Amino acid sequence: MAFPRATKRFLGTILHNRLLNTCSNADFRCVVGGGLAIFSRSLSAEAASSSSQMNLIKQLRERTSAPIKDVKTALIQCNWDIEAAQKDLRKRGKVLASKKSARTAAEGLLALAQTENKAALIELNCETDFVARNDIFQYLAMCLAKQALLFEGASQQGAAPVYVGPENLVWVMRQQSFQDLKLCLEHPKISGETTVQNAITEVAAMMGENVKLRRGFVMSTSLNGAISTYLHTSPQPGLGRIAGLLTLEVEDANSQLDALQRVGSELAMHVVAAKPLFLTKDLVSSDALESEREILKSQAEITGKSQMAIDKMVEGRLRKYFEDVVLMEQKFVMNDTINVKIAQRGK
Repeated sequence: MAFPRATKRFLGTILHNRLLNTCSNADFRCVVGGGLAIFSRSLSAEAASSSSQMNLIKQLRERTSAPIKDVKTALIQCNWDIEAAQKDLRKRGKVLASKKSARTAAEGLLALAQTENKAALIELNCETDFVARNDIFQYLAMCLAKQALLFEGASQQGAAPVYVGPENLVWVMRQQSFQDLKLCLEHPKISGETTVQNAITEVAAMMGENVKLRRGFVMSTSLNGAISTYLHTSPQPGLGRIAGLLTLEVEDANSQLDALQRVGSELAMHVVAAKPLFLTKDLVSSDALESEREILKSQAEITGKSQMAIDKMVEGRLRKYFEDVVLMEQKFVMNDTINVKIAQRGK
């Protein structure tokens, strides 16, 4: 497109003035020659400082997993000293964690650790499924399970026995005694020696949620037995949402423990699927039995039949109740033509 000479001079004046104004306002360096203007932006000290600050925020965020807002606040208050800011975050995090301790923690995971003749299961709770999927939370859960497995002479170290059969028992860990135990952590974002309680508090501060150890169990068996476990909805080995644990023992010491373990694994899966409340009919509590009998009797009386017929109906429905809540009477999930009692004998 062609312009008259006067118009070219006019446009040149405008462009020259705008370049001068732009250079003076925005700190541009301009070189004009031969009708060509070359300009570039020089980095100010403020821009360089901003880049450095963003790098510090990123580093501290990676170290602590704290919310980015808290990370930036801590750095500003500590004059961008990353070590001091990290200490400040830990101090403030523990205070915030204690304030969050009253909030409901209904999510979480079960963590399982075991040897050939011993298993420990703990339940670690949090507020959301998002935190339950966090690798720091999962690492802590596994550490707690492994620590529980190290209980030697559990009755002397704060665990109470709960009998689940004629000879077998489960040690239920008392919270206070377990929380005072030493714990050695080796995670990139949480490491060093601390107590169980302090580790839980520190993870709660990192996650910004209430994190709580709800309960723990330790189960053991004899040399002629095997512990079998099953974890359902497992994000990684040793973790899950539902767990089944049981022990099987044989009188013959020469029996193959591999076969016993295989049967036990199927039964542990059955426990998770069928959710039995009692091991055998003899272990059904009198209160539970009486309550169920009253309910069944009331249902039978509605039919208006004779007392003899009502009694027969109640007894028949009680057998169905036992099939629902007693492990040995339940239909085996791997073969519903037989019950668990027959299944474990046949195998």
